[in-house]
Amino acid sequence: MKQAEIYYKSILAGILTEGDEGYEFYYLPEYLALENAKPVSLTMPLQEKIYKSSVLFPFFDGLIPEGWLLDVALRNTDISILDRMSLLLLCCNDCIGAVSVKPVNEEEINNV
Repeated sequence: MKQAEIYYKSILAGILTEGDEGYEFYYLPEYLALENAKPVSLTMPLQEKIYKSSVLFPFFDGLIPEGWLLDVALRNTDISILDRMSLLLLCCNDCIGAVSVKPVNEEEINNV
């Protein structure tokens, strides 16, 4: 299972997970409680309910670079172009725009 922290303007907004049955995204309760909370995408309005999809949500897939920048990432790693979550984790830590993606530290998960 791969997990990513999703930040909106440097504020941790939610968690994106890739599992055996597809993808899930949810907003953190602390983020939803903020007075100035904004959705990470218009296609994913603020809500407590978990978003589920069999494919990577189009908004997140759209953050992955294309063209020569994607070629550079693929050439310098052993990641397949079909492994969208790994590409998202590799390439989208510092995206253009308000949203950024950071891998969840697996050591922290195992110690909880």
